[in-house]
Amino acid sequence: MISPVVDPDFSHLLSTPASKRLLKRLHILESEKPNDSDRIKPQLDALSEQWQKIIHAEDINPFDENEKAATDWLIALFNTLFANQEVILVRGAGEPEYFPAQDNQPARIEFAHGFFQSALHELSHWSLTGDARRSLSDFGYWYAPDGRTAAQQQAFERVEIKPQALECLFSLACGRNFKVSQDNLFADFDTSTSTFAHDVYQQAKAYVAEPHTLPRDAKTLLQAFLTICNAN
Repeated sequence: MISPVVDPDFSHLLSTPASKRLLKRLHILESEKPNDSDRIKPQLDALSEQWQKIIHAEDINPFDENEKAATDWLIALFNTLFANQEVILVRGAGEPEYFPAQDNQPARIEFAHGFFQSALHELSHWSLTGDARRSLSDFGYWYAPDGRTAAQQQAFERVEIKPQALECLFSLACGRNFKVSQDNLFADFDTSTSTFAHDVYQQAKAYVAEPHTLPRDAKTLLQAFLTICNAN
């Protein structure tokens, strides 16, 4: 059986003052490494304008239309930021999957069913991997589908703390709500003792307090989200 668990309020992690402080620290960290921000500034300016139009249309257009516009924007942003890394973000029709680069074709991060949140989740996994894992299908990770045993669920939650902490920050930076996913709708065991949501919260809180501990590419993405999505 699944027992109800009260999740922490993730929205408190990136209040307006906290977002500004984090962005300032990320600017400092990013300024310490070589970058091509000047070269891609025109594209980023255009994407900033596009995002504002998407936000203003949220109460006008149907959800599906807004979701497609947001994911189109996210694909364009990612492919602009990481054009030098031989990787592209792709809207998938089925389940998410990562395909490494081969035969002169870039690596592909495919997110599930065209959902914006799925894209953020897959980008979180990608951000945490190094070159070795990026050369493997699905980063070489173990995955057991929903219907896991209690032991498998515990293993799943352990490896999902950092990805979902990053997904949390990406979501909040984009002005979206975040809720942890235990991916266990068909669990037939008691989950009331799980600390997963609180573990994710603490990891996200640690990233905010010590942004130098963020993975390299996560810093780039988070800085872009905070800059573009919080522009007035």
